[in-house]
Amino acid sequence: MAQAGVRILVSSSDMAVVGLTEVLHRLRTITKAAYTMKSAMKALHPDLLILIDYPDFNLYLARIAKQLSIPVFYYISPQVWAWRRGRVRKIARRVDRMAVILPFEESFYRKRGLNVDYVGHPLLDELGSKVQGCIPQGESKAEGSNLQSGTPIQDPIVGLLPGSRRDEIRNLLPVMIQSVEIIKTQYPRVRCLLPLAKTIEREYVETFVRNTSLSIDIHQGDIYQTLGRCHIAMVASGTATLDTAIMEIPMVVVYKVAPFSYWLGKRLIRVPFIGLVNLIAGERVVPELIQGDVTPGKLANEVLSLLMDEGARNMMIAKLKGVRKGLGKGGASEKAAKIAIEMIT
Repeated sequence: MAQAGVRILVSSSDMAVVGLTEVLHRLRTITKAAYTMKSAMKALHPDLLILIDYPDFNLYLARIAKQLSIPVFYYISPQVWAWRRGRVRKIARRVDRMAVILPFEESFYRKRGLNVDYVGHPLLDELGSKVQGCIPQGESKAEGSNLQSGTPIQDPIVGLLPGSRRDEIRNLLPVMIQSVEIIKTQYPRVRCLLPLAKTIEREYVETFVRNTSLSIDIHQGDIYQTLGRCHIAMVASGTATLDTAIMEIPMVVVYKVAPFSYWLGKRLIRVPFIGLVNLIAGERVVPELIQGDVTPGKLANEVLSLLMDEGARNMMIAKLKGVRKGLGKGGASEKAAKIAIEMIT
């Protein structure tokens, strides 16, 4: 948004957290941001408030907007279908129109009386022309090895996607590195590619990789070009799993938060899977390792089983094609923009 000319009052990365109890560490920053945004709405009285995800913070802003008679457009739904469904009533009172990006969300909200549109997933817009034929072939894989052709993998390239927040990286990247060290006993020439999230400084990630003998290349820039060179990926639960699914790269999903956050979340969250890929598919397409199961040994075993089992890889790739189709045909950003323009005019 900054590149597009938006004046940023508060950086969302300053408020980004994973887990329930972790919010407490950022509470002062979040409270200050809420005051800043409230003051801005009162002073500027915008023609439209567009909210993106981040439900507790954004629903507070939606309440302020309603008091000021500012129309509210919610783009990218909070995941109330997973937990705290009671928030739907609050959303219905405060939000004039909603655009959702996952196929099952439209019927969920429509049944509960919201004015909702399914626009598809904006990741397909980000890929743009690269969507067509984005699955690597031939030379785009190292040493010309190609998963889709059934060629045996001799020197695997493993993608490491530990998340876009410091908490995620601290919890997951050391385990990923240790698991690859185990994989190296079977594949001595294994290499790793780590696409660096825009929200993370390279120096922070380097503190985790400098003490290993593994070949780990940190890549800045296009995540899809990096994923396109990988045979398999270890991915933090979140949007990166959809990036990986779009590229049809076999993966193992991992999720780990503070112990109390997990204990509390387990009692509140009611979904059969933690990964978006599996939720969209409605079945276990990719393996998930959650909390106590996120260990180097278990992660290495899941990756090794996929590297060594061509049939399992091919089956997973076929199902990932279905997930990619389920994300729509592109144009999500344009559709969302048209809704915003309608609401303004």
